Amino acid sequence: MTWRKSSYSNPDGGECLEVSGALPSRVPVRDGKDPGRRALVFSDEAWSVFVAHVSGS
Repeated sequence: MTWRKSSYSNPDGGECLEVSGALPSRVPVRDGKDPGRRALVFSDEAWSVFVAHVSGS
């Protein structure tokens, strides 16, 4: 699975959220500081609502 650092992550490496686009209709999310831990997997809709909320949209 290919992971990318979220644009909402802290640029100095403090809070690092990584997401993957590898699953259809799902968004896996993990802590980039601890990639060995299990990822949380959200539906596309739930992830969109979350992103809209944290970005203030």
